[in-house]
Parts: sequence; C-alpha cells; structure tokens
Amino acid sequence: MTLVTTLVDAKGLTKNFGTFEAVRGIDVEVHRGEAFGFLGPNGAGKSSTMRMVSCVSPRTGGDLTVLGMDPNRDGPRIRARLGVVPQQDNLDTELTVRQNLEIYGRYFGMSRAAVREKATELLDFAQLTERADDEVEPLSGGMKRRLTIARSLVNDPEMVVLDEPTTGLDPQARHLLWDRLFRLKQNGVTLIITTHYMDEAEQLCDRLVVMDGGKIVAEGSPVDLIRRYSTREVLELRFPPGEQDAARVQGLADRVEVLPDRLLLYTDDGEAALSAAHNRGVRPASSLVRRSSLEDVFLRLTGRTLVD
Repeated sequence: MTLVTTLVDAKGLTKNFGTFEAVRGIDVEVHRGEAFGFLGPNGAGKSSTMRMVSCVSPRTGGDLTVLGMDPNRDGPRIRARLGVVPQQDNLDTELTVRQNLEIYGRYFGMSRAAVREKATELLDFAQLTERADDEVEPLSGGMKRRLTIARSLVNDPEMVVLDEPTTGLDPQARHLLWDRLFRLKQNGVTLIITTHYMDEAEQLCDRLVVMDGGKIVAEGSPVDLIRRYSTREVLELRFPPGEQDAARVQGLADRVEVLPDRLLLYTDDGEAALSAAHNRGVRPASSLVRRSSLEDVFLRLTGRTLVD
C-alpha cells in the first residue's frame, strides 16, 4: 500500500449555509507529520473547514481528499483513522478516567485486552495514572482536557484534529498540553489545530493559514508570516488616554498604529526609534521594545474590530 504523504488536499473548497458562504473557495494542503494551524476571527470559516476535514459536514463545492480518500464516499473509513478533540470536552463525567478510555476504545472494535493495555499507555502519556480510578467530574479543567486528548488517541490515529485545545486553561495546564502535543508530533502524528492563542500557534504549528471572511488571506510558517507582514521589532509607547500624537513620531517606523492608550511603532530597531522619539520631545508614560509576534500579523491581516 502506497503511503499517502498529503493527508489533506483541498482545492476550491466551499461551504454554504443557505445563501451564506462560510468557506469561499480555499486551497489547503496538510502534509504527513506536520502540525498545521487554522487561525482567524470568529466567523472566518475555520470551524466549517475543520468539520469538512473531520468528515462530519459535507462540502458544498470543490475537491477534498483526506488520507487519500473522498469524505463523500469514504467518511466512515476516514473517521476510523482520525482523532478528534472538540472545543468543549464531552467526557462521560459519571465514569472513571480509565473507563472513559476503555469504553471509547470498544467503539473501534478493540478487544478488552487491547483496550486495557492502550488505556494504561494513554494514562501515562496524559499524566493521569494516579487518577485512573477517579470519576471525571471532580477533575480540573486541565486534567479533563488531557483526558479528552488521550481519548482521541485510542485508535492510534494518523491525524488528530484539535479545535481550540487549550481554551480556558491556566498557563501551567496550557504548557503541559503543549508538551503532550509536541510529543505526538515527534511520534509522527499529524496535527491540525485551530486556536485563537497566537503564542500557541507559534509554539506548535509548522505551517498555518490565516482565514478571514471565508478566505485564506495568508499562509506560511510563523516565522515567514512575521517576516512578510510585520517588522523585526515593535516599540510600544504608552500615554494617558487621548494624549498620544502620532504626528510626532511619523517617519520613525515603517508603520505606526494608534490605539486608545498607546502608539505602536513597527520597526527593525526599536531602541533607535525610541531614542529618535525622545529627541523629538516625545515623553510617553512608559515604553517597551519587543519582538514582533504572530499576533501583530494576525491583527494586521484581520483587523482589531470584534466580530461576533
């Protein structure tokens, strides 16, 4: 059997709900062994795309293959080789941690012996061995999230689809989950991730697309996107509300953005820009030079206006 190297191949993919175009003709390729991200504001089309890739929502138009198969014809076969981590945990809270894994494994036709062995392996992976016989309900949010991810691995999937995997978790729990996901990628599991945490995308994703209005507006590695759409550094000048004057710093940076309490100067040398601003008599309440981030790229491409 020939090993498929492109696990998701979409060309001109569309999804309509009545007259509303949620996904408007996107092209996406996800390669075996990589972590691929979908970023975008609410309503960008990320979830609709993920549902088509997960074979739970039919496409309206375009071509789509997942694991070398057509979801319209081979949905059950594809789903048997996928792991899915939904945005909201849907664990059986009245069962124990171990029972959640073992019962889920039985859905894939695994023997009782095989599923017991797999559950023990996954409990260790998720650092839940000591809680194996506890009911799920009292677990912390981070533990429940780790269990949901562990459950998605019961069938040894070739690809795991994760929708906002760390939403609502504290920093320690997020970093532990990042470590678990990184280990999965090291073991050859392909990851597809939607997230609204830009630092998460930078940490986890080899490549990503930024979606807005149902279309892809940028694609590349986090480093490539920062290089293409931002500058090496950002100088933040904070002022009392209403006292920032962008005219006084014009020409000191490639781009100046005005926010209610600060000016953002996008430049390759933040310290030089700060010195030049001081020479012009600009006296901010505080200043900060930081490296450009994926969040700067995201906001430039999709805007700062809240979308519901």
